[in-house]
Amino acid sequence: MSHVERSAELFGLNFNCAQAVFASFSKEFGIDEKQALKIGGCFGSGMRKGEVCGACTGALMALGLKYGQSEVGDADSKLKSDDVCVKFLEEFESKNGSYICNELLGCDIKTKEGVEYAVENKLFTELCPKMVESATLIAEKLIKE
Repeated sequence: MSHVERSAELFGLNFNCAQAVFASFSKEFGIDEKQALKIGGCFGSGMRKGEVCGACTGALMALGLKYGQSEVGDADSKLKSDDVCVKFLEEFESKNGSYICNELLGCDIKTKEGVEYAVENKLFTELCPKMVESATLIAEKLIKE
C-alpha cells in the first residue's frame, strides 16, 4: 500500500490528519504505526486551534524521522531538516494557498460556529482528505531526495 493510500485509509478511519500522514511513513523509519498514531494524536486540526494544518505537522514529523538531528553537534542534520521543513511548507502553501488550518478551511475552528460551518460545508470530509493527500505526496517527494 502506498503512503497516499495508507494516509487516506487512516483518515477515513477517523484518525486525525496528522496521525494519518505521520503513521503512513512511520514503519520505514522504525516507529511502530500504533506509536505514530499516539504521537500524532494532539496535532490534528492545527493542534485543535486551527494553526498549522495537522496534515503538515504529520508530514514534518515524518521528515524529521528522515532528516532530523539526533546527535549532539550534528549541524549538518540540523541544517538539512531546517531546509526540508521550509521546502515542505513553501510547496504546500504554493499548492494549497496556505498551511494554516483556519485559512485552508475558511473558518475559525476554535469556535463552535466555525466547527459548525466546517461540518455543514463538508470541509472535514471533502477538503481535509485533499490536504492529507497533498501533504503525503510532498513529504514522499522530499524523503526520496
